[in-house]
Amino acid sequence: MAKRVEISKDRLQRFSRKDSKRKVNTRNKRKYYLIVCEGTKTEPNYFEALKEDLPKGVLTAYQIDIEGTGRNTRSLITEAKRIKESYQYQTGRPIDKLWVVFDKDSFTANDFNSAIQQCDTSVPKIGCAWSNEAFELWYLLHFNYYNTPIDRAKYQKLIEQNLQPKVGKAYRYQKNSREMYQLLKQHGDQEMAIRNAERLTQLYEGQKDYANQNPCTMVFELVKELKKLK
Repeated sequence: MAKRVEISKDRLQRFSRKDSKRKVNTRNKRKYYLIVCEGTKTEPNYFEALKEDLPKGVLTAYQIDIEGTGRNTRSLITEAKRIKESYQYQTGRPIDKLWVVFDKDSFTANDFNSAIQQCDTSVPKIGCAWSNEAFELWYLLHFNYYNTPIDRAKYQKLIEQNLQPKVGKAYRYQKNSREMYQLLKQHGDQEMAIRNAERLTQLYEGQKDYANQNPCTMVFELVKELKKLK
């Protein structure tokens, strides 16, 4: 039986609350994003911080909810769809865009490719912010362009090498840290990270064996989409 992700009463109330009392037509009603993450801390913490950093007024026009599942197989996509249906059933409100966030490091090559293909062929299409090998690649691209394979065990050391000159030699990367978004904002360059990630995708243009695309991350697509919200 699939593990059930409980949706808090507070979150459901926020999700289902009515739009502003001002008169608006249907096109101006609030839009909803649901971001379902493989991890329960690292990715949700990053996107919660990014959400709060969006321009003033965006969170009035858009509801953005982020769920961490702890799943690490292709059942993540099934679970993401189930969470979406649960939100919609319990609130009576549609979700306009579903995104999933996951890494290669917890998947077999076949499951990783299959999960991405499921996102592409779903109707409506599911946004897929995958990373190979791990989500931390997105952090590293805030500092440098990396185009050779990186083992997941090396991410911590590389992050520390980039941040220690800026925050002190005592700095140690904590995987589930709530501070990473702010550290990257203060000491890294998000626009450079987007450019670096886009360059990596060009190395594999036209290829469908995503499990062999190391390093590569599509997190930049979700970040760009959220940053464009107005």
